[in-house]
Amino acid sequence: MNFEHINLHLEAYKEHDQILDAARYLIHSFELEHENFAGFGFREELSPTSMLLTAEGELGGPQKVMIPRNLFDFDLNLVLNMVAHEMLHVRQKAPGQVVEDKNEREFQAYSEMLFHKVFPQVPEVSDFHKKFFGNKALEYYKRMGEGSELQHKYAAEKTEVEHLINSLP
Repeated sequence: MNFEHINLHLEAYKEHDQILDAARYLIHSFELEHENFAGFGFREELSPTSMLLTAEGELGGPQKVMIPRNLFDFDLNLVLNMVAHEMLHVRQKAPGQVVEDKNEREFQAYSEMLFHKVFPQVPEVSDFHKKFFGNKALEYYKRMGEGSELQHKYAAEKTEVEHLINSLP
């Protein structure tokens, strides 16, 4: 993947205030698209130093990914991981593929941000963000319920997350 080329395109979109077009370009370039995706929309910005993206829509129905206007003011690797997280939610909420439990959806999505098994073309983030995302995955794992079926289902992945976190400086 030619990140210099991608960044040039994103800068051009940003320069012309075409943020939604930039986001569409990004998911196309990194093959994140899915038939359950209903498009992008804007959400309120949290601050100049943080961002929040959400996939919104009924379970089993089309999902719209809401992004802040300042999305492309952040590191591209981080942005890609955040968008991939939401695009995984789009898939998880698709008809015939619905992952009912929110804790399971979030655990899967945060794990994807660490290991890129669904979206191998998405680059890694900094060690700081790996720790943050790993801890978020573990938080959702705990919320599944001590000794629950879900925890048993994801026990190996939990161990993978813990090993990754413990291997980071």
